Amino acid sequence: MKLFPMPFHSLLLFVVWLLLNNSISAGHMVLAAFFAIAIPLLVNGMRDEHPKILKPWLAIRYVLMVMKDILTANVEVALLIVGPIKKLEPGFVAVPINISSDLGITVLASTVSLTPGTVSAEVSKDKAWLYIHALHLDNEAELIESIKQRYEKPIKEIFGC
Repeated sequence: MKLFPMPFHSLLLFVVWLLLNNSISAGHMVLAAFFAIAIPLLVNGMRDEHPKILKPWLAIRYVLMVMKDILTANVEVALLIVGPIKKLEPGFVAVPINISSDLGITVLASTVSLTPGTVSAEVSKDKAWLYIHALHLDNEAELIESIKQRYEKPIKEIFGC
């Protein structure tokens, strides 16, 4: 058992304790050190191991791509909303997913929900399907392929899942 199982959290606890008390007296330093060591040791057993980011540069590129997609989708959704309502064809889509980690599935579902015009509705109990509601569903197969290639594939590479 390590003395500092979560070193960043320990440092953060130490600093926050001192800031909250607005004092760097010896007593507060000792108490801050006690909390910085004791709390991470107590909660360490409750942590879930998440997959590590294996390709940080790909993760940065992914975030930038998602931001671009959000901006583009905002314009597309605005044009759809301003246009005639009869033109809208909302619908649900079941997207098969091949991501094994909960974090990867969460990132995928969050990415879909962040992109205007689509919302992640549910993940199946067996974690094999992501159900998505689309504001305008022209081509179901195209939407599925787009999500799998544009979002799922990089997530699998980033997390190795």
